[in-house]
Amino acid sequence: MLEVVDLHASYANVDALERVALQVHAGQIVCLLGANGAGKSTTLNCISGMVPATRGRIRFEGEDITNQAVNRIVARGIVQVPEGREIFPSLSVEENVRLGGWLYRRDRRFGADVDRVYGLFPRLAQRARQFAGTLSGGEQQMLMIGRALMARPRLLMLDEPSLGLSPVLVDQVFDIIQRINADGISILLVEQNARIALRTSSYGYILDNGEVRLHGEASSLAGNPRVQEAYLGGS
Repeated sequence: MLEVVDLHASYANVDALERVALQVHAGQIVCLLGANGAGKSTTLNCISGMVPATRGRIRFEGEDITNQAVNRIVARGIVQVPEGREIFPSLSVEENVRLGGWLYRRDRRFGADVDRVYGLFPRLAQRARQFAGTLSGGEQQMLMIGRALMARPRLLMLDEPSLGLSPVLVDQVFDIIQRINADGISILLVEQNARIALRTSSYGYILDNGEVRLHGEASSLAGNPRVQEAYLGGS
């Protein structure tokens, strides 16, 4: 579904990515792991068109989408949930949700899309008329995922969905990620919590200083002593 080949990117003439290669097959959950500054978010931002690739190719369902405009990439079916709580705080929860489906606002299935989001996130339905800025951190993360689903992604890219959440909320969010995947949406996941990322994913890539250093089946990576030492507390 997604193929990244020899991807390079830089910020102010400083290399951020070098020779990154990865694949996501239809129906997979694939995780990108690595320390802060390893290039994980930059990889997602290149795929979504937010950061230009200086070399290499990005193909989605056979089409070269390298450095295409963000709106075209979203229309092709790739939607990113960025790190942090990037909501519209002065708009209501429902207004935030509906904005995510802007491309489909005149489609007769638009209302069903909203209902689907509320089915996945009943808490958002309960707070539909509240200002989004009054939501808790966990609720804001749910809102960001729900808003992204309104764009009808075939590939959903999640950047640090567990950031700042309590362990109970982390489990809830990853439970929902698995439900989204079960509905046929492929997922590319950047996550600092390597343990839950590897448990949820079928395949993983380890980035270090902008390069892929290791990749393989998630279960194999979880049992790799190097990965255990660096990301799983040595156990």
